[in-house]
Amino acid sequence: MTALSEKQQSLTGADLNFASVGDYFQLLKPRVMSLVLFTGVAGLAIAPGHVHIATAFTALLCIAVGAGASGALNMAYDADIDALMSRTKGRPVPQGRLTAGDATAFGSTLAVGSITVMGLLVNYAAAALLAFTIGFYVFVYTMWLKRRTPQNIVIGGLAGALPPAIGWAAVTGSLAVPPLVLVAIIFLWTPPHFWALSLYRSEDYARAKVPMLPVVAGKSETRKQIVLYTVLLVAAGFAPVYLGFAGPVYLVANTAIGVWFLVQAIRVALETDAVREPQARRLFAVSILYLFALFAALLVEQAAGLSHLPSLVIG
Repeated sequence: MTALSEKQQSLTGADLNFASVGDYFQLLKPRVMSLVLFTGVAGLAIAPGHVHIATAFTALLCIAVGAGASGALNMAYDADIDALMSRTKGRPVPQGRLTAGDATAFGSTLAVGSITVMGLLVNYAAAALLAFTIGFYVFVYTMWLKRRTPQNIVIGGLAGALPPAIGWAAVTGSLAVPPLVLVAIIFLWTPPHFWALSLYRSEDYARAKVPMLPVVAGKSETRKQIVLYTVLLVAAGFAPVYLGFAGPVYLVANTAIGVWFLVQAIRVALETDAVREPQARRLFAVSILYLFALFAALLVEQAAGLSHLPSLVIG
């Protein structure tokens, strides 16, 4: 490397592999964004009332962009620990294709833009909820909880749980019991989902000194907590039926995959291979299927006219 190129690298804080569109897209955490968007769609779809298709599209776009903004700001702040973890070390900032400043500027622009557009073109209630979600994820979870407490995922999970409420508010301009129940379901889903990941990635978290539950309390306690939260989750999953805003399709979905989720959580509790953690890996996959199945069932019922709430009219 020449003296000139070394000087350029020191000034930019990144190597000379210029960032691509794909690097910026990776900052958005597209897999997380897709799940956030899906749950936001469900909240919008079950909301009673009328919304213009352009307004619905704008609201969902803002939810997606807001989620991407949170991801970019998270990657900017966590670049140091991302570089120490095998799961995250290939991200653009640890690899030097983007600086933390680039990621911060990108994320901040998307955050301000998504909140502003939501407020101007949808309504202020949805914009306020979106702003709270982004702020909670960045300032409360990323900057405060993640590096300080094993309850980081439990408390921080609120940020990822709010999209159904944002979708509902985009239609109604307010909140009600149905979206808050969906928020509670996602909130209870988050700990077993991420603790399953942390079981087979515990060495990563220990190396980065992130106090995930397996690192602080041990794997045995983590397994117990996974079963406990899964029981609470599956029970809470029946609430939409009890409260009258979900029907038979949802009931079958929650019963079938809920039992699968719980059985797999018990298998994790009985795991004997504490190195490879095959049961935890399976639980991580099952947890994603569980959440997808529940919200897909709500959308199917809405499309088929089986919802107990007045049908949302988009037009």
